[in-house]
Amino acid sequence: MDHFELRDGVMHAEDIPLPRIAEEIGTPVYVYSRATLERHAQVFRDALKDVPRKHIAFAIKCNPNLGVLRVLARQGYGADVVSGGELERALAAGMAAEDIVFSGVGKTRAELAQGLDRGIGQFNIEHEPEGIALAEIAARKDMTAPAVLRVNPDVDAGTHAKISTGKAENKFGVGIDTAPEIFARLSGLPGLNLRGIAVHIGSQLTSLAPFEAAFKRVGQLVADLRAAGHSITHVDLGGGLGVPYRAGDNILPPSPADYGAMVARVTRDWDVTLMFEPGRVIAGNSGVLLTEILWVKPGATHPFVIVDAAMNDLARPALYDAWHDFAAVKPSGETMTASIVGPVCETGDTFARDRLIDKVESGDLAIFRSAGAYGATMASTYNSRSLVPEVLVDGDRYVVVADRIAAGTIMAAERVPDWID
Repeated sequence: MDHFELRDGVMHAEDIPLPRIAEEIGTPVYVYSRATLERHAQVFRDALKDVPRKHIAFAIKCNPNLGVLRVLARQGYGADVVSGGELERALAAGMAAEDIVFSGVGKTRAELAQGLDRGIGQFNIEHEPEGIALAEIAARKDMTAPAVLRVNPDVDAGTHAKISTGKAENKFGVGIDTAPEIFARLSGLPGLNLRGIAVHIGSQLTSLAPFEAAFKRVGQLVADLRAAGHSITHVDLGGGLGVPYRAGDNILPPSPADYGAMVARVTRDWDVTLMFEPGRVIAGNSGVLLTEILWVKPGATHPFVIVDAAMNDLARPALYDAWHDFAAVKPSGETMTASIVGPVCETGDTFARDRLIDKVESGDLAIFRSAGAYGATMASTYNSRSLVPEVLVDGDRYVVVADRIAAGTIMAAERVPDWID
């Protein structure tokens, strides 16, 4: 459920009519619903009611906006970060340092030191040399780094190849078969409190089966490590639960409640604190990208609906052929078949091909739904376009939580060398 709905024939975000935002802020613009963010955060937490010891850290990479993070911090969420910049965002949003988990396959030594200095709650070690480096840095600071070892369970998540992270050929974690010997070597290092295991097999999963297969492999590893004399107190199960992007789709992702029930069943004898890193399932359907139709251009088979949003504003369709429902802000009830494209000079700047959509004309407003995750955070200034702004709605009020950054502002940060005649 989200809070974007038609009222008297006009699309609203909570109690705000979207044409008002378009008129006052301009388009394209991301619009987030606080009520949706809070509801999804509560639903996910409630789904884990049968997990006795747990920690939930929002995956900041999917939506790092400070306003969004502040909402989730008020819901008791920590942060899963993958860079020093994300770490600072989490702290700036009011998330406690001890509730921050530092993931990511390419942490620098400076970022490891930053995490230690900030007093974060956990490092997810991706490979042995990283663990050695973390231990050395911590020992020099007379500190002990809380950490877990990320394993790659070689489980196919059944998701898009570019967001799959748990197969043997993926770059993440250490092979689960080699984990015991790596764990043994790292656990003896001064400066390191290696207290458990982490796993994350991918994003936008639409079945519980890959999760369960991976978690069972991790459960066996936990048992083996304990049998070898290691103390295992924490297991990080990552994130990856999918969301519905396409209205009327017969294949829906598992609900948080079903996911939670499976986790409770599979892990009931582990006796650990379970850690979770949800992202898309919290933020995905909390946002839309509001856009204006520039032109409706005849095509060889169907017309092109040219909108003022582009692949630099919402990259997922160009990157993954991802689906986002497209809806008119003031639908007439009529439909048309068209391809929806943006103004960027790339054929890849295509949001939909030959799709049945609400009938629209030049000057109309429309939205791309389910754009609250991996939307604005992946935006760029390609074609010297402005960075898209972001708005957060709370009932009958809204505020701009990220300004539109004009191309001229970005250009002002560039320099022409004085040695060019």
